[in-house]
Amino acid sequence: MKRINLAVILLVLSVFTSAVYADITLQSKEEVEGTWKLQSTKNSLTDKEAIPREDTWVFKDGKVTILHIPRDGKFYDQPPVNYEIEDGKLKVALVGNNRFDVFTLVEKDDKSMTLKGKFGGYYYFVKK
Repeated sequence: MKRINLAVILLVLSVFTSAVYADITLQSKEEVEGTWKLQSTKNSLTDKEAIPREDTWVFKDGKVTILHIPRDGKFYDQPPVNYEIEDGKLKVALVGNNRFDVFTLVEKDDKSMTLKGKFGGYYYFVKK
């Protein structure tokens, strides 16, 4: 009897845990449009420390421009690239070729947004 109770408890916990980390399906480009400051990134949810970032991502008219990207003690701006919503995910074109970075929306409200990259990295944004 104790094993059955334990199994039921573990099953219930697994259902609620998966719901907490469930990805949100994007319906349209308007859901991400605007200017977003990238506060930090993490390689996974279990990382203890986030990596501070200074980029600003501007989503407008089907294009995203990433501004103020740090490199070698200086900053540069990436030229605008196309983005689209496909299968509920955000696809951002890579500069100079026809491939895409694919992001899943993990969490979003009026002031913040969390994206998960296709290789498991997490991107934490605040609305500007």
